[in-house]
Amino acid sequence: MSLRKTVAGLIGAGAATVAADGLLSALAGPLGPALPGRQETVRWRGFDVAYAEAGDPDDPDVLLLHGVHAAASSREFRGVWDALAEEYHVVAPDLPGFGRSDRPPVTYTSALYEAFAAAAIERLDDPAVVASSLTGSYAAIAAGDADVSRLLLVCPTADTAARREWLCDLFRAPVVGQAAFDCLVSKPSLRYFDAREAYAGPVPDGVVDYQWTSAHQRNARFAPASFVGGLLDPALDLGAELDARDVPVTLVWGREATTTPLSRGRELAEEADARLVVLDDAKLLPHDDHPERFRAAVAGDLP
Repeated sequence: MSLRKTVAGLIGAGAATVAADGLLSALAGPLGPALPGRQETVRWRGFDVAYAEAGDPDDPDVLLLHGVHAAASSREFRGVWDALAEEYHVVAPDLPGFGRSDRPPVTYTSALYEAFAAAAIERLDDPAVVASSLTGSYAAIAAGDADVSRLLLVCPTADTAARREWLCDLFRAPVVGQAAFDCLVSKPSLRYFDAREAYAGPVPDGVVDYQWTSAHQRNARFAPASFVGGLLDPALDLGAELDARDVPVTLVWGREATTTPLSRGRELAEEADARLVVLDDAKLLPHDDHPERFRAAVAGDLP
């Protein structure tokens, strides 16, 4: 094949990728609120951050911080949102780079999310903080400086894998990266991940559709690029960090969790002298897998 034909083929493939992504984005349309209730936008470090809020503002504050993955958003708290709002003033942001918050094509880092967790806490009055997976480590760090009443962390981790900056660069690339990300967040791929890692029971209605729409918003790939590249892993010993917090710490684990197995939960609970709550038939998202059982299990761990 001549060089001219090779170049023409590459240009054609690139143009097709751009066109296909544009079509997917058009099909996805705008992303609606992940949670019902009052919606607001807060400006933070140049980001417009989307927040949902429900419950009586005079009730104790509970801050919900969602985990991090390719199509993450505060949607993961939908199962417990209404029940919590009956007793608490609940607030849930979409992290910068995810959901309905701004997603500029910057390099996202653990330090950014640690600072955001602290800022979100400081907007409230000594809140209880519920955070899942990698965001649990950001909440633990933020609680060292910002006032919280307690930490309730769901399958928290500070270590997703070794640093892979080349993979971050791949997903950030204009054409190849967009094509790779579109494959990663196709509906079959999202459905597979949810069934394998997130839920032990049936994936709740609407989850995959919302994830797909979220992952096809403009610049959706940049925060996940940092995640898959390991740039969002904080440099800390999570057990020691939790042990240093002078507030009650509760860890909630799905017994069938594989991404962060229960054995790790037992280790963390011992290292941090924390209460460990284990929910059967649950994986990474026990609060969305079994919201009623989750709410009952942690009833004594919230204000």
